[in-house]
Amino acid sequence: MQASKLVHRNEKRIKIDFPFNQEIVSELRQIPNTRWSKTHKAWHIPDSDEAIELLLMLFPKINIGWAEKSVNKESADTTLLKKDINNISIEVIDKRIIVKMPVKKEIPDEIASHLIDFRKWMEHKRYSPSTIETYTDAVRIFLLFVLPKTAQEIVPDDMVKFVNGYIIKNHLSYAYQNQFVNGAKLFFREVIKSRMDVEKFERPRPQHKLPNVLSKEEVKAILEALVNQKHRTMLSLIYACGLRRSELLYLKFDSIDSKRGLLIIRNAKGNKDRVVSISEKIIEMLREYYKMYKPKEWLFEGQFVGTQYSEQSLMSVLKQALAKTNIKKPVSLHWLRHSYATHLLEAGTDLRFIQELLGHKSSKTTEIYTHVSTKSLKNIKSPFDDM
Repeated sequence: MQASKLVHRNEKRIKIDFPFNQEIVSELRQIPNTRWSKTHKAWHIPDSDEAIELLLMLFPKINIGWAEKSVNKESADTTLLKKDINNISIEVIDKRIIVKMPVKKEIPDEIASHLIDFRKWMEHKRYSPSTIETYTDAVRIFLLFVLPKTAQEIVPDDMVKFVNGYIIKNHLSYAYQNQFVNGAKLFFREVIKSRMDVEKFERPRPQHKLPNVLSKEEVKAILEALVNQKHRTMLSLIYACGLRRSELLYLKFDSIDSKRGLLIIRNAKGNKDRVVSISEKIIEMLREYYKMYKPKEWLFEGQFVGTQYSEQSLMSVLKQALAKTNIKKPVSLHWLRHSYATHLLEAGTDLRFIQELLGHKSSKTTEIYTHVSTKSLKNIKSPFDDM
């Protein structure tokens, strides 16, 4: 997929070249004032900062023909590497895109070898791909931070220094710190076979945050703001079945048992399978979606046939919907799952059933929704009302 400058009818435009694909066309038309040119036989968008920003958000791997190529000072390679948009710095100056690639710290051979061994061990234990990536990256950052110390020389106090000098300094979250500690414990216990007491790698004190919940009216507004059938079906399914983002993207056709009214979620968090009820309303929506898009492998495919829809594109779908509503909250996809659970609880569904539907290992995780349910709270009368 290629973007290039174009002057069409005395107007500066950006031409988008790609092999015809209805999915790409549908995504592209989310950009305001997108048009088809019979003369150039291509779609084109406005040459504006806003259009360029949205283009990059929708198609992070697009080849920007006029982008300034960035090069590592120590390398003669002037190829603009196709990286995910989250890993590059993008500036728009005088309507030109300046792409700056990050300079990565070189990894010593010893650390690289340790990381390979750690990855192999986790693969052997059948950890999920996302967990493998998260833990490997966490250990890499930690080992680079403590250099010139080797992995065998590290002591628990080094983790304290790392938390203070890296995590807290960069204002990273409690959850992020937990991931580092979890990854480090596994690495030193199972790969390095260290005699150090890894339990002295202490996790941060637990936070007790309430889940973010939308009202039914807000959920409806978000879903109705989506004109694209595929986009509306994806977000509707997340809310209607309380799915995690990854669970939606890994769905296939055999995940839907329309006769029994069930959605089968395979290899979810913790490598667990579960089933949730799926209404006839959602099944009918899925049928309409299938007639329009006819996906081949995954239930929701990306720009090209047989490829998974990306997490980043899914997040951009939600962002587009929110932009068309009056909702000013920092809504994320997980808010839809929280809202599903809370609305079930308010409708009188037993917590034990909600736990099964969400795939929670512990009932304590599900109990957080009792703190945000308005059903019981509304029945409590404030003493102020009797004054």
